[in-house]
Formats: sequence, C-alpha cells, structure tokens
Amino acid sequence: MPDQTAPDASSPAGRLSRRSLLAASASAAAAIGAAGLPVLATGTPALAHPRDKGKSKLRVEPLIPSKNRGIILYSVRDRITAAPDDSGVPYGFERVLARLAEIGYKEIEFAGYTQSTEILGRQITPREIRKILDDNGLVANGTHASIQAATFQQQLDIAEELGMKNIGTGSDPTNSAYKADWDAAADTWNELGRQARARGMRLYTHNHDVAYSFLLDSGPLDAQGRRTRSSGIRRLEYFFGRTDPRYVFFEFDIYWGYVARYKHQKYVDPAGREQTDLFDPILNVADRTTRFPLFHAKDGDRDTSVPNGHQMTPLGEGDINFQQFFQTIGERDFHHANWEMDTAPGGTANRAQSLDFAALSYRNMSDLTIYLKK
Repeated sequence: MPDQTAPDASSPAGRLSRRSLLAASASAAAAIGAAGLPVLATGTPALAHPRDKGKSKLRVEPLIPSKNRGIILYSVRDRITAAPDDSGVPYGFERVLARLAEIGYKEIEFAGYTQSTEILGRQITPREIRKILDDNGLVANGTHASIQAATFQQQLDIAEELGMKNIGTGSDPTNSAYKADWDAAADTWNELGRQARARGMRLYTHNHDVAYSFLLDSGPLDAQGRRTRSSGIRRLEYFFGRTDPRYVFFEFDIYWGYVARYKHQKYVDPAGREQTDLFDPILNVADRTTRFPLFHAKDGDRDTSVPNGHQMTPLGEGDINFQQFFQTIGERDFHHANWEMDTAPGGTANRAQSLDFAALSYRNMSDLTIYLKK
C-alpha cells in the first residue's frame, strides 16, 4: 500500500513546535510548586537538555512509553467509515489499523465498531476487529460506548471480545449543575464499576469543559426549589469524591481541561458575590493521578476570538505544554495517552488529512522525553 500519510520528518511541520515546549506561566508554576510538585522553569524550553555537569549520570527515556501511545479512532473516523475508493488512502478497519500500526501506535481506543458494509458486503464483527488488532500488534485500551445499566453487560461482552482493559464513554455522567443528579450518577457508576471490575476492566468517563464548571449548590432557591449559587465546587471534582476509587476511573481530555480553565473561571458565592477561581488541569490530575489511566492528548492554539478560547491542532503544533503536563503528573508507566483531534478529517478535498495528522502527532508525542538517573 503506498505511503500517503507520512510527512517529511525533517520539515518544520514534522517536529514539535517550540511554543509547545515553553514552560507554564509563572502563576501556574507557582501553584504547582505550592502543591509540592516539580516545576519546569518558566520561559525555558520544556525539552531543554540538562547542564553538562552531571549529564553523564542521566539517561534519556520517552516521557510516554511507546507501549502506552494510542489513538482514539474518532480522529480518523472518516477513513474508518469510508467506502472503498481509488484514492490510495486506507479505509475501513483492516487498512486503517494497519496504517496506524505502521506509524507506530500501539493502542487503539474505539469510537464505534462499524465500517462501510461495501467492504465485506455486511457489517464487520467484533471478533473480526480483534483479529485485525492482533495481526497488527495492537491493543484495545478503551472505547467510547453508551454506558447505561440496561445494556452494560452487552457492552462488556464486546469489550471482552476486543481484549479491552478499560471501558468508557465520551459523555459526562450527567449534564446537571445540581448535586442530587451527580449523587444519583455516582450510585449508578459505582455499581457499573463493580461489574466492570468483576470482568477485569476499569470503567471510565471522559470530560468536556462543562464537567469542570461550578455546581449550583448554595444560596437562594429558584421556582423549582433548586439552588442558584455555588460553593465553588466543580461538578466533576464533586463526582471524584462521591465515587469509589476502586471502581470508577477517568480519562482526562487535556484540551477540554484548558478550555475549562479559559471558560469556567467565575461563580457567584452563597452571599451573592462574584468569585474567581482558575482551574488547573495539571493539579486536577496530579492530586489523584492513579484515577486517570487514560488521557486524550489533544492540542490547541490559544485563540480568544472563538468561544472555547482555543482552536484544535495536531499534537505538538499548538500551545499546550504536554511535556510539563505528563512530567508533573508522574506514574509514567500507568498512564496511556490517546491522540485525538476532533477536526482532523479533511473531507473529500483531503482524504489523507486525518492520517497525515495522526502520523505527525505520533512523531511529536514520541519526541517528549525525560531525563532519569542511571
């Protein structure tokens, strides 16, 4: 199969951009330091080599081990679902997964289990997908499925067939701003998490920015008897405390975490005063790092002209400092990074774009390194 998806590694687009290597702002660094966590010097390239003094006592290792580098297939959904064509660009599970393995990815997070019926004359089965994974040395590390009590055992059956270690969803446990709804969701997730663990899997939920907005849990009541002000607790942070850490886990979407930092800064306290509280994506994970087996390594350019304050980019081409993020949260062997870019597909004008971006993002993920004592 012709290689139509690998940019030239020597080109500027094929290397981690310098701005993505800059350390965090002074205020963020101060917050991390105050929490007793390691801080990379502000204004210093995050991948800077150590001083020559003592350098011989260090060894260089990947910050994200190669076995833990993955991709959610939502990023290349256009090619998974594409009908056969003569463009030379891979389509369907067999060809796309082979290309992703060729790029270097070792793990796959699913976003559905269907492809064009024109490929086989029928729909592909989970067993057939598992064979494709095995043939390419790939491991299924999770999925964005519908997590509902009534169908959960069927979802576990599919996950087991595919050899998954984790089963999850791309939706929040509830979209509510009220504690009672999060309490009910926690009860459900604790029970489903027990069921997943009984079958050797971890149950996880994936965040968008609204999950880190503030609960309405204080102050006067509205006409429906609901609270109208906030104590300053963020929705998902409340859920952390209401769920059993043995049974409920999380996939942190790093991009949406930084969108939350931009969008969800203010709340009205019980006395009616506006308060400001900046969300810190790094500390959010570092305080409970082993509850996050999975991450969406999704990058973005800061752009205050758009509602989210950021525009999605291939990994390493935006402003998010992945070096500091992954180095600070620790547990390097425990964490698995799945590249995602919602806007990767290029449509009929550029059928190869999502796979091109997958190759570029993998290379940039591989460029993240850490110095350890020999």
